Amino acid sequence: MPKEAIWSRSAPLGLSKYEMAVSSSRNWQSKADPFNVVAASLMSQLPDQQKMNEAPLSWFRGVYLPPALHPLNKTIVKGGKWKDTDLTQEKRRSFLHDFCKKYNSRKKVQTHLVHLVSRIYVEDRHKVLYCEVPKAGCSNWKRVLMVLNGLATSAYNISHDDVHYGKHLRKLDSYNLKEINTRLNMYTKFIFVRDPMERLVSAFRDKFEHPNSYYHPVFGKAIIKKYRHNADEEALKTGSGVKFKEFIQYLLDSHRPVGMDIHWEQISKLCYPCLINYDFIGKFETLEEDATYFLQLVGAPADLKFPKFKDRHSSDERTSAEVVRQYLKELSKEERQLTYNFYYLDYLMFNYTSPIV
Repeated sequence: MPKEAIWSRSAPLGLSKYEMAVSSSRNWQSKADPFNVVAASLMSQLPDQQKMNEAPLSWFRGVYLPPALHPLNKTIVKGGKWKDTDLTQEKRRSFLHDFCKKYNSRKKVQTHLVHLVSRIYVEDRHKVLYCEVPKAGCSNWKRVLMVLNGLATSAYNISHDDVHYGKHLRKLDSYNLKEINTRLNMYTKFIFVRDPMERLVSAFRDKFEHPNSYYHPVFGKAIIKKYRHNADEEALKTGSGVKFKEFIQYLLDSHRPVGMDIHWEQISKLCYPCLINYDFIGKFETLEEDATYFLQLVGAPADLKFPKFKDRHSSDERTSAEVVRQYLKELSKEERQLTYNFYYLDYLMFNYTSPIV
């Protein structure tokens, strides 16, 4: 791989080989907590105002440890071909559980339970809970949930608008507290994640490089107005044509002209993986294999397959590591570092390789 390549098979900054092997975390016995050391190191690189407003680890303190890691019920899975997939799944679950156990405290959580579960969709027939992570296969997962729930006969016949605006699926925060707790304790909770930089670039391409009646006037206009010098009247009027560098300036600004959005919010803040003990952790990078295995685990109909089609802009090249490299070239080294800092916990929790910045 050339020296200028964006990605490297290295552990996140300051964490030695922790990301590459969970077992190493058990060998840290020094008095100085390495998590705090790295946090301090990261914070030292941020502007003073950003330190005050966006301490990347501040929300992570003061929470309960998740319950013991429960074994998955694999009695329904047929055939021995899933041995490697199952082993990978157990490694992911153990890694996240060990991470949360090591770095959490036992203080009372400050966030209300209803807020913690606000991104989780419920499918009662097969007793599953899905935490939605945009740009990680969420549209097709919601299609699958609709089929599982008897709301559709095929995932391929459900439109984008029905998926996202049809309100066919219930979220967990629509139940009362007793019903929420019952489902959290009894149902199979799953999440699908994606490399943070790929997810970010995918969101930018989707929302700002194509006509969009919401993101251009709401986000685009505000971003161009604040971060583009000598912007012309057309750009200020429509909000179209936001550049990736301008988008990153908005993302890193402690005084953003418009708030965050779920498409680029950190997974750690969407799904709270150290508070909600997810039973299954899928990855976009192995989406088809993970999805097929998960559907067997929950007893889905044999003819239900996870859709392979791209939900929108199907003619566009998929956002890959190579595509991400091209976008990150538009940023300064400092901007790349700060963007990595922004998604720092996502890299750690889900064992993604850190980028060279």
